[in-house]
Amino acid sequence: MPAENKDKLVVYQVFTRLFGNQNTTNKFYGTIEENGSGKFNDITDVALKALKEFGISHVWYTGIIEHATLTDYSSYGISNDHPLIVKGIAGSPYAVKDYYDVDPDLAVDVAQRMQEFEALIARTHNENLKAIIDFIPNHVARQYNSDARPAGVRDFGEDDDVSVGFAPANNFYYIPDHDFVVPEGHKSPIPTVAPYFERPAKATGNDVFRAQPSQYDWYETIKLNYGIDYLNSGVTHFDPIPSTWTKMYDILAYWTGKGVDGFRCDMAEMVPVAFWGWVIPMIQKINPEIIFIAEIYNPYLYHSYVKEGKFTYLYDKVGLYNSLRKLIEGHGTAEEITRLWQQESGDISDNMLRFLENHDEQRIASPFFAGDPWKAVPEITLSATMQRGPFMIYFGQEVGVSAALGEGFQGDDGRTTIFDYWGVTEIQGWINEGKFDGAGLTENQKQLRQFYERLNHFITTNEAVFAGEFYDLQYVNDNGQSPNYDKSRLYSYMRYTADQQLLFIYNFDRESGFHTSVSVPEGLWNHTLQLGEPEQYVLKPVFPLLEPVATQEATGIFSTGIPLYLPPVSVFVFEIVSK
Repeated sequence: MPAENKDKLVVYQVFTRLFGNQNTTNKFYGTIEENGSGKFNDITDVALKALKEFGISHVWYTGIIEHATLTDYSSYGISNDHPLIVKGIAGSPYAVKDYYDVDPDLAVDVAQRMQEFEALIARTHNENLKAIIDFIPNHVARQYNSDARPAGVRDFGEDDDVSVGFAPANNFYYIPDHDFVVPEGHKSPIPTVAPYFERPAKATGNDVFRAQPSQYDWYETIKLNYGIDYLNSGVTHFDPIPSTWTKMYDILAYWTGKGVDGFRCDMAEMVPVAFWGWVIPMIQKINPEIIFIAEIYNPYLYHSYVKEGKFTYLYDKVGLYNSLRKLIEGHGTAEEITRLWQQESGDISDNMLRFLENHDEQRIASPFFAGDPWKAVPEITLSATMQRGPFMIYFGQEVGVSAALGEGFQGDDGRTTIFDYWGVTEIQGWINEGKFDGAGLTENQKQLRQFYERLNHFITTNEAVFAGEFYDLQYVNDNGQSPNYDKSRLYSYMRYTADQQLLFIYNFDRESGFHTSVSVPEGLWNHTLQLGEPEQYVLKPVFPLLEPVATQEATGIFSTGIPLYLPPVSVFVFEIVSK
């Protein structure tokens, strides 16, 4: 019976406002009229078919829900936002202004914006792809006002007692008798004709319980109240069910009804795990296949958010991402990888979403990170193959987006803007005026994209990767057991099922190659894998095959080891096959 691919999803994060934008003006702090915006309709059947062929299973459409912006949509009944509490011209997609509406920037016909979104979901499903959107549960825009909510739905804060800092039934936290004060250092990119007024001041999204946050805080957002009294030792009030919980259930049910297949939950750890354990099973009653991905950065909470919170997957940022980034940059140690699976996430590895780029992180190709996307090939391969859990790519990562210019609010920081209108030139070369054929890419970009495409298909067609067990080989090769095996720069492991065995070997060093050998323990070979005499087998190179690699005899694999030369920044994957 063929092994089942349960968790090896390949998620492609699309920043929707940028993805389909073919405008090349790229003016610093440009308006939508100047710099343009990607649309739902830009993500055509051709685009989705190309992503499917690329090996994608899930598309995470980022920035779907309506958020605060400096673009004027008042003629469509959407209130304007004050420029002193909006970051950038387009605004942050994580400062939600209406949970029941979509971003008007993304519509060709603003009046039909929800219908255009629904058509995108239908197109996605027609290509046998799943659609994920953001759910932002911790905070909302300072001028949150839902004008699209269904009849009978009470808005956030509508029934709050604003005379107290905290009440279990309130949706917001307040600083009574104080006006909100815009942080020092905020400079609006457009003229400000009147001061911003908010009284009483509400607590800021990143748990700032004072009237004036700093310019480094999430001052454009308001913290939501899930029944935790933060200023009284964090006392919880979860019985009766808080108003915010039921409102959030309604919102999740609404988008589930739109055909969404999953939610990436922004800053999930800032919302109590009890809420997630309550709401996720209820949403899964509507759609048992729906998935929930937690953005989470505290490893001490990982297990509780999986086991109690019922999350399908968690970000593996603080663990694997951070460790691999150090190796890409030329410092850090491969020993950290062993520590991570042993002490942090080994027993929940199927639940860990691995990546090396997303909208929050610097681009690999940027001078702030590796400066060259090829320098990350070993680490990318490891993040996709080490365990059975899902793998994620950020749009443009596969063609080496470098984010080399400052676009507006973020400045030049190695990240692709989430706050402003922009055209991503590298991805435009792949889109090629809607043909999505890559004809506008350089040869180097085409080769990089081919590497990612081969990787995506490799991890979803080889059962040792998507369904197999993991076996760390460091302990039988380090400390002089295998000659010249540097445990800080080299790493090796097996992935295996009864029907397939793969050997992965990495050299993370940016400058040095290693003449070494790699051994497999006799007990693993004979008893776990139940293979015959090594002389009956060869090691066949199967990935990434960037340059010719010879087949190796398996003779001596658990005695003298398999002799290899590992060039700088390299990975070799061998399949053990009988002669």
